Amino acid sequence: MEVRLAKTAGFCFGVRRAVDTVYEQVEQAEGPIYTYGPIVHNETVVQELEEKGVKVLNSEEELKSLTSGTVIIRAHGVGEKVYKLLKQQGVNLVDATCPFVKKIHRIARKEEANGRHILIIGNAKHPEVEGIRGWCEKPAYVVESLEEAENFALPMGEKLCIVSQTTFNYNKFEDIVEIISKKGYDIIVLNTICSATEERQTEAREIASDVDAMIVIGGSHSSNTQKLFEICKKECENTYYIQSLDDLDLKTSQSIRCVGITAGASTPNKIIEEVQKHVRIKF
Repeated sequence: MEVRLAKTAGFCFGVRRAVDTVYEQVEQAEGPIYTYGPIVHNETVVQELEEKGVKVLNSEEELKSLTSGTVIIRAHGVGEKVYKLLKQQGVNLVDATCPFVKKIHRIARKEEANGRHILIIGNAKHPEVEGIRGWCEKPAYVVESLEEAENFALPMGEKLCIVSQTTFNYNKFEDIVEIISKKGYDIIVLNTICSATEERQTEAREIASDVDAMIVIGGSHSSNTQKLFEICKKECENTYYIQSLDDLDLKTSQSIRCVGITAGASTPNKIIEEVQKHVRIKF
């Protein structure tokens, strides 16, 4: 059986930087080490770090209880309020926010100061989007679907700045922008989808359209992996979404001669290699 592994599969720059930052703190920092939220959306990575003593904090109430230690801001970033809170607590702050996400924070602050409403195309419940909203003085708008875009309304003449969650589906982003652009607002559009996300999605689509089965590897809460699965499923009905080799139940037959594999930006290489090796040997 032929196996086609996507060249873009696995850790992106921002995730690798964040994970490396935590491991560096494990070696260097004195006292307890915390991450505010899971450092990345991959259960295996988070579990390995917990085994090294890194504790995940999930609320501002937990941050307020700290009196010492190191808190690492995860790749998804956080709002300005969290930085102020950690400074008040007097703990050591290490910022592992992806630089591409940081750029959106600066854009939101600048364009809002210029009198524009901020519209984020993405998932309102995703921590990256929550973090972006946290850099706006006024409530930022969030649109995720074409239906929400159709229903979006501001008074005529209002100024709007459109940005995107870095892991959003590029084609869907363009469709939503097209809908909102027809509403007559004064709009500037800044495509803040990470270039690595676009490349990963494009390659996944190309592979899925040319194989008999497709495997997408990533954490169950990983937004970019979910988008990959949606893209691949449209091209290849026989697409599997797994977190690790334990989840793989590839139903093979003589009709499956070629299997494609891709993985989300938070998926460690060792998991990808395990799946690839298993498929090559077993099938």
